[in-house]
This record gives sequence, C-alpha cells and structure tokens, in this order.
Amino acid sequence: MRNLVVISHPDPDSLTHAIADAFAGGLRESDPAVRVEIADLAAEGFDPRQTARDLAAHLLTATPAADILAEQARIDRADRLVLVYPVYWWSFPALLKGWIDRVFTNGWAYGYTEDDGRKKLGRLEVVLVAVAGTDAGTYARHGYFGAMRTQIDHGIFDYCGARVVRHELLLESHGADQQPNLDAARRLGRNLAMRQAA
Repeated sequence: MRNLVVISHPDPDSLTHAIADAFAGGLRESDPAVRVEIADLAAEGFDPRQTARDLAAHLLTATPAADILAEQARIDRADRLVLVYPVYWWSFPALLKGWIDRVFTNGWAYGYTEDDGRKKLGRLEVVLVAVAGTDAGTYARHGYFGAMRTQIDHGIFDYCGARVVRHELLLESHGADQQPNLDAARRLGRNLAMRQAA
C-alpha cells in the first residue's frame, strides 16, 4: 500500500514532524515493502492562498495550476492519505487548510451532481493524526473533537467519498514527556499496516 503522509508544521524539529516519522516507522516495521512518501508542505513552499486561476478551475473554466496538478498526482499515486497536523483553533493550520482548499478541486475530488460522480475519491483511505496542546477533559467538556470530526471527516473527506479510517487525537503536546505520543503514533502505523495485510 502506498501512503502519502502530509505535514504542515513549519519547524522540522517539531513534535508534529517526530510523530509523522514515528507513524511512518510503525508502517515500515510491520510491512517492510510498504511505500511511504512524506509531503512537508512548509519545507516545499506550498502556497495555500487561493488565486484567480483556482477560482476559474473551480468553475471549470480553466485547468488547475501546475502546482495543484502535481499535488493531485501525488494523491492519485497513494492508496492512503495521512495528515499529521497540530491543532490550531480546533482545526487544521492555515497551510493545511489552504492545501485542501486548493488541491481538492471541483472535477477532481468531487462534482456538483450525481451525474458527474459527485464523490470522486472513493478509492482513497484517510488517516488523520491531530497533535493537540490540551487535555482530554477540555476536548470532552466543549465537544471540540466531535466538532473537528464533523468538519473534517464528514465535511471534507466524506463529501469527496474518501474513507476516514482513523482520526487520532494525541493530547498534551506541550508536556515534558512526549514518548507516549510518539509510541501511540508508531502503534497506529503498525496497526494500520497489519490491518491491511490481514
């Protein structure tokens, strides 16, 4: 199985990057033949800002820009899309949200009617790994994770037909000991690799 792991944190020494590496390591431990491509949006200089051309592509009056076609091709090569992201204001960081806004386009990710195959990414499996700064009680008390799942799992990926097979919330990312979060990410990668092999 081909995995595309997308990271949108600007600091290569961040916990987000370490968690993505641990996840990829878990995949490889369980299946040495697994393919993992890392897309580091910040390091690659992806521009998350919508352009006039993006809007024209949305209206199907222009083709998407070359950088968008390249990202779509990268997703097309993958069987599983893994987004590892820090939680900013109970959602994605702007860089990752802009990547989705620009890349998951009308005509490629979805269409407007059933006649044009509204959900176009039905073959894609999605795993989301959110790196959160606070504790489980805060998320439970305010319903933040449920709101994130409604917005992201259903509002984005289900709309395109992609199957979210896991949305993991790794908590207390500002604590001194991050080994439990790294271990959880490695286990998640290992378990997904074993599930696909079964």
